[in-house]
Amino acid sequence: MSIKPVVAGILSYGMSGRVFHAPFLEINKHFIFRAVVERSRKIANERYPHIISYDTVEELINDPDIELVIVNTPNQTHYTYAKQALLAGKDVLIEKPCANNSKEAKELFEMAEKSGQKCMVFQNRRWDSDFKAVKQVMQSGILGDLIEFHVRFDRYRLAKSAKLFKEIKQEASGLAYDLGPHMLDQVISLFGKPLKAIKVCGSHRPGSEVDDYFSFILSYPNGFMVYVTGSLLAAQPLPGYVVNGVKGSFQKSRSDVQELQLQEGVLPSDADYGVEEAGQEGLLTVVDEVGDKVVSFRDGLKGNYSKLFDAVYEQIRLGKPYPITAEQILWQMELLELDVWNN
Repeated sequence: MSIKPVVAGILSYGMSGRVFHAPFLEINKHFIFRAVVERSRKIANERYPHIISYDTVEELINDPDIELVIVNTPNQTHYTYAKQALLAGKDVLIEKPCANNSKEAKELFEMAEKSGQKCMVFQNRRWDSDFKAVKQVMQSGILGDLIEFHVRFDRYRLAKSAKLFKEIKQEASGLAYDLGPHMLDQVISLFGKPLKAIKVCGSHRPGSEVDDYFSFILSYPNGFMVYVTGSLLAAQPLPGYVVNGVKGSFQKSRSDVQELQLQEGVLPSDADYGVEEAGQEGLLTVVDEVGDKVVSFRDGLKGNYSKLFDAVYEQIRLGKPYPITAEQILWQMELLELDVWNN
């Protein structure tokens, strides 16, 4: 028996709507891409002539045919719009951070549970090619007992963002709330909730109102430590991932190509989608039985954000557990809320 596709709408057709959502709804047979919200420039129909372009969020949420609302508006609006959609009887897929704080996030999850709706958070970077390669190496046991794991996201952007809401000092603003949810989710998906945590933030760009540097120091059982760092002023980025174990080390640069490909119009169904460029292999160094270092390179695994949308469909239509759990998101939000450590 065939199962009907999920009818979906996107609350914004900015970069995230255009790049991270619309192409996947369009090519996935399990979804019907019905509508977007475009408050001013009406450009979505140039690529998707069959969809409706609504003027307001309220119009899309009140569309009786739409079952799934993708909340991809500015951070500070996620809670309000997700709550509005849940109250209208819609399932929601919310971009990170899913709310301004853990209290709001918990309220959304409880609302969905009581009403029978699905409240899911969009953590697509679990399906990055580089992270998948790192995860595979760590879980293979080749490094032995793990000692430390470094996750970094380095950029160099001295100028303020053109998206002014990102530069205003308010709830859920700053680099920690922008890149932090991606990186913390990767760590939590691997190791769960840390035993202890320290949060450090800094603001270094001229005239900046928000943090442009952050670091989380996370402690896990058996002395295992995780360091999560993001910077907007790293002229020479360090490897995105470094893991050290008692038997060896693995380093991997940030080399996932999906965002760039999607911006260039590559479809998720194209054969070369998610395939890393040559020369981006991870560096594996293992110490053998006689103490010699054995160096080799590991190819990146194919990245594929389509897997997240498959999981959304399976949660809504088949009742399968969504891999990004409410508990994991609440742990993430609690870490983001930590008081900043000052030396």
